[in-house]
Amino acid sequence: LKGKLELSAPTEGRVLIFGENGTGKELAARLIHRHSKRSLKPFVAVNCAAIPDELIESEMFGHKKGAFTGAESNKIGKFEQADSGTLFLDEIGDMSFKTQAKVLRVLEEGNIQPVGDIRSIPVDVRVIAATNKNLEEEIASNNFRKDLFFRLNVIPINIPPLRERTEDLPLLINHYQDYFSTKYNAAKKTFLPSAMKSLLKYDWPGNVRELQNVIE
Repeated sequence: LKGKLELSAPTEGRVLIFGENGTGKELAARLIHRHSKRSLKPFVAVNCAAIPDELIESEMFGHKKGAFTGAESNKIGKFEQADSGTLFLDEIGDMSFKTQAKVLRVLEEGNIQPVGDIRSIPVDVRVIAATNKNLEEEIASNNFRKDLFFRLNVIPINIPPLRERTEDLPLLINHYQDYFSTKYNAAKKTFLPSAMKSLLKYDWPGNVRELQNVIE
């Protein structure tokens, strides 16, 4: 993936990354950021599936003190934190329809409005989004906005599951052997040929994340 991405000159286009859970979508997003013109600016990651619907607007756009019960001070949202850098919206397919509309407006206008505030704050953010869902099916089911899809899907990248790129397994296994031997200050272990054969034959439903756990 690194070699393929480095073949192209840095671009400011929005990127939409598709792939199953555990395939390395955030790693790809960080790599894109690292090789972009914004590499020295913030990279801010947001897991859209992990934030309760009632809090996601505050997380994304910030809020003003007193905007709602519990808002005891002003808060800077993720878009403002990522100003001049990259905002990674992971699992964008799980974002509520209401929040999708507000994200679309930010992408169109380049401004955010914190919850409870009347000000509009300009932001310069390169958005990279990722999903494990088929967004075209989500659009057909009225779960995802078609206009937001086309705003995000400027540069689509599909990361295949590990079972479809088994040629990567020896390299990944060696990488994680080195990583964990360093982490635990232990001698690097080796696999018997029979064990390596088992690793190569397994279909890895949890993808790279599962492989990492097995090696650890």
